[in-house]
Amino acid sequence: MDRPIPEPAALPRRAPLPAHHPDPVLDVVVPVYNEENDLEPCVRRLHAHLGETFPYAFRITIADNASTDATPRIAARLAAELPGTDWIRLAEKGRGRALHTAWSRSRAPVLAYLDVDLSTDLAALLPLVAPLISGHSDIAIGTRLARGSRVVRGPKREVISRCYNGLLRSTLAVGFSDAQCGFKAVRRDVAERLLPLVEDREWFFDTELLVIAERAGLRIHEVPVDWVDDPDSRVHILSTALADLRGMARLGRALAGGRLPLTALHRSDGLDGELPAGLARQAVRFAAVGAASTLCYLLLYTLLRPATGAQAANALALLASAIANTAANRRLTFGVRGRDGALRHQLKGLAAFVVGLTLTSGSLAVLHHTAPGAGHRVELAALIAANLAATLLRFLLFRAWVFPARRTTGPTAP
Repeated sequence: MDRPIPEPAALPRRAPLPAHHPDPVLDVVVPVYNEENDLEPCVRRLHAHLGETFPYAFRITIADNASTDATPRIAARLAAELPGTDWIRLAEKGRGRALHTAWSRSRAPVLAYLDVDLSTDLAALLPLVAPLISGHSDIAIGTRLARGSRVVRGPKREVISRCYNGLLRSTLAVGFSDAQCGFKAVRRDVAERLLPLVEDREWFFDTELLVIAERAGLRIHEVPVDWVDDPDSRVHILSTALADLRGMARLGRALAGGRLPLTALHRSDGLDGELPAGLARQAVRFAAVGAASTLCYLLLYTLLRPATGAQAANALALLASAIANTAANRRLTFGVRGRDGALRHQLKGLAAFVVGLTLTSGSLAVLHHTAPGAGHRVELAALIAANLAATLLRFLLFRAWVFPARRTTGPTAP
């Protein structure tokens, strides 16, 4: 029988790192398995890039996942030749296992990892870790699905990636856009709390860590990346997909059963208990759009009521105003531009419309049942009250489901 994990103390207040830090600020882990051809050029290129662009001391950790070729020998030589380079060897395979081990033993305040094939342009590395150094965010991820990203890969892997992330959004209601990009960073104090909660030791490790972090209210920063697919990828798509589905089911059960101590990831100063980023601005704009939509709805209802009756007039007026409301909120409240996803957003908006229709139609039914002789003004008052409740529910549905909160993107100066 699954038992809840005990609750440790809350996280300390998030703060920027000091400008002069004598020890390595960043530890970049490179997990490898039988990468004798790519390992040396990757590490040397990464070391040179960090030496030229990163303003703090750094460390590179090569995490060898039980390689059977010359990878361990090359890793040991690189660690001996390149200052600030280390390597560890694991007895078992698994990217999650490598990251869990390397991050658990590191004392650097910011922990990161990237794939050995360097599919992600290293120019995104400083923008990735800068919000963690500044104290703005808890986790940072590279995304290949943001509008500013430039990605070169085959249609098969593109479809698989989008389907996977779409499945995550529909089943676990996540807000981040790209769970499996091999380009991530986390503050060590957060990793110390997250890692004991993450069960997977293979490819689902990234997804599980992000879902738990997001459910706990931690700040996730997204950086659009330039990414070129590695044709020699070692990932077995079918077995990985099945393992990911099992991971989603397991994680969903754990979250639904309340077995994860998410409150242990809250900040002791209460900063993570405040309104989510952008909520106040979105609420004001949503209210303005809602007020205009309500006036439109009441006008349509008044015009249609004599010809169609109360229930039909309510449904038609609410449907027309809901379509206009979704379109206006899409652009003005949640900042979505272009036609991409417009139909999906409207369909989800219509699902939220059903909630409003149920509330308003129910209010009319109750009114007519309890007060059959109620006049037009009483009907309008009942509908206004029902619409206020429907508006609150629509806002919550819009923010969490129709237009999930997008994470901050772009570079942030340390």
